[in-house]
Amino acid sequence: MNIARRLTAMPCGRRSKWVVLAVWIVLLVALGPLAGKLTGAENNQASSWLPGSAESTKVVNLQGQFTSIQNVPAVVVYDRAAGITPADRAKATADAAAFAKVPDVYGQPAGPVLSKDGQALETVVAVDMTGRSWNDLTTVVNSLRSVAGDGDPGLTVHITGPAGSGADQNKAFAGIDGTLLYATLGVVVLLLLLTYRSPTLWLLPLLSSGLALITAEAVIYLLAKHAGLTVNAQSAGILLVLVIGAGTDYALLLVARYREELRRHADRHEAMAEALHRAGPAILASAGTVALSMLCLLFSQMNSTSGLGPVCALGIAVALAAMLTLLPALLTITGRWVFWPVKPGFGTAEPTESGVWARIGGGISRRPRLVWAGTALALGALALGMFSLKADGISSSGTFTDKPDSVVGQSVLDAHFPGGTGSPVVVIVDAGAATAARQALAGTPGITATTPPLVKGGLAYLNGELGSDPSSKAAEDTVDRVRTAEHAVPGARAEVGGSTAVVLDTQRASRHDDFVIIPIVLVVVLLVLGLLLRAVVAPLLLIGTVVLSFASALGLSSLVFQHLFHFQGEDSAFPLFVFVFLVALGIDYNIFLMSRVREESMVRGTRRGALAGLSATGGVITSAGLILASTFAVLGTLPVVSFAEIGFAVAVGVLLDTLVVRSILVTALAMDLDRRLWWPSALSRATGPGSVTAAQGGPHHSSMRAGQGR
Repeated sequence: MNIARRLTAMPCGRRSKWVVLAVWIVLLVALGPLAGKLTGAENNQASSWLPGSAESTKVVNLQGQFTSIQNVPAVVVYDRAAGITPADRAKATADAAAFAKVPDVYGQPAGPVLSKDGQALETVVAVDMTGRSWNDLTTVVNSLRSVAGDGDPGLTVHITGPAGSGADQNKAFAGIDGTLLYATLGVVVLLLLLTYRSPTLWLLPLLSSGLALITAEAVIYLLAKHAGLTVNAQSAGILLVLVIGAGTDYALLLVARYREELRRHADRHEAMAEALHRAGPAILASAGTVALSMLCLLFSQMNSTSGLGPVCALGIAVALAAMLTLLPALLTITGRWVFWPVKPGFGTAEPTESGVWARIGGGISRRPRLVWAGTALALGALALGMFSLKADGISSSGTFTDKPDSVVGQSVLDAHFPGGTGSPVVVIVDAGAATAARQALAGTPGITATTPPLVKGGLAYLNGELGSDPSSKAAEDTVDRVRTAEHAVPGARAEVGGSTAVVLDTQRASRHDDFVIIPIVLVVVLLVLGLLLRAVVAPLLLIGTVVLSFASALGLSSLVFQHLFHFQGEDSAFPLFVFVFLVALGIDYNIFLMSRVREESMVRGTRRGALAGLSATGGVITSAGLILASTFAVLGTLPVVSFAEIGFAVAVGVLLDTLVVRSILVTALAMDLDRRLWWPSALSRATGPGSVTAAQGGPHHSSMRAGQGR
């Protein structure tokens, strides 16, 4: 017995399976309490999301030097369409005095200020966030809202600005882990019941995925706490969906192969050992592709994106370990009865050989070239929707799927007050250049007012009020003009930031990431496929189909977002996230299919091997795709547009890849190319079915073995 077979036999040995189970129980006891602490280790400060080397990020980090108090402004807006009355002004003045007494409010509020049209009042309240987390904003904003209440009939009151928006985001993300967990588990349980039609079998993949998630969260918590790993709400939410979804996918593939081998082996231990030996390389290659693709995110300039990479890679690694050790142990411990009511008996016929996917494959085999050409054209037509993609960031008004108070308040603020109110351009320079820097700032077109420089610690801090909406293209152009002017001031060493600069730097970092990371991911995936399939043509073909699948999913999603959901646009990181998830996860199904096609081609030849591979894997891959798509679709239950967009696009892409690309396009291409698919391996030179098998000793799976014990 070689080393590979010894390793694959370990989780299913008569004694070793109990050792494997005991190890996982120990891990659960030791790490379980730590998993619940991951939320407390999240870093949701602005700098954990922004591009690390950008000017705006440096400004965020330098601002703390000018005051020991970290203020976040809350803007209270009073609005009356018929015009503000004296009673309204008296109420707003009394509210301002009351705001000053609210815990964690710093200093005296500024205002109320009457708008030029006389229809609105504005009061700016500084919320002291020193030593507090962003989540604490909710309590303060709720207190401000209680003080302001409602005025006389016709007067509306809203709380917006960074503090109001932050409180609404906290509300949107409140209970995110619980919401995602329960929704994901509910979807997985339902689909596993439909897939297995067994009241017991679904428990084992779900239990294994759950233990994998707990272990992954605990390991990531330890790394975040002691090794500096950055985790935020975004990466924690995606981790949950990814581990459950991908882990269940691997479980489905293993269980399907195990069920096949139970029909060929009387001894369940031998059946599982053979299933691991046959399915293990595909599962390992699949997980390796996902993990390596995620690690490519480390090349990102965005802190939030680069932090997501190792978090997801660790999650996939733990899910892989659980599905190749814990799940085999549980399946061999429980025996054949766990498949009840349809137990795979030794010597019974394999139903996939005459099932629906066998019939679909038979239809494709009649005109494979026509099938793949038509399918490619249809996917290409969907991809045209990419031209309507607007992945240049989402403004605060488009952040949520609904319209919380801060969004409504910002609309009122924009309608009645100057565009740049509350969102100034921030300039930090060396103290010696403060006067010249202010002159340069004041002389920049698009800046309507400046503040005197605040000097401290050898640096000077200045604000410039924008004359246009901070989320507009005009405001971004103003930021560029300010940077040009300030960088020209001798000895200033200027850094220019502010909320508009943050958006601008984020867009540019995201475009950089698209051009750098996407090619790296494609190369990594191509190398993994080449090693697995031992060919050049097949990997290039599969890469092309996955890219086409990504483009069609992106195009279709863009059209839906614009014309059905009426979203404002897409987050700047949206294309990269969707690409990495779809290519890494979408290639899974091609790996599952093509590794089986290659195995069958050694016995039957490529055309018949493609048909046999589709027949054997079609059902399980479709089930896996439905489960993975459904778990990502759960992200759409969150009232945050960026999550909803990622969840929808990945779900659509996985379904396209499962139902169209893998089952129709790839199968038709394999049949049309025949043995040329495997160039330059020996399989491409095979003279007929079985010729390569005969030379190499043949695949073991074709024999039927009877062992001892059931």
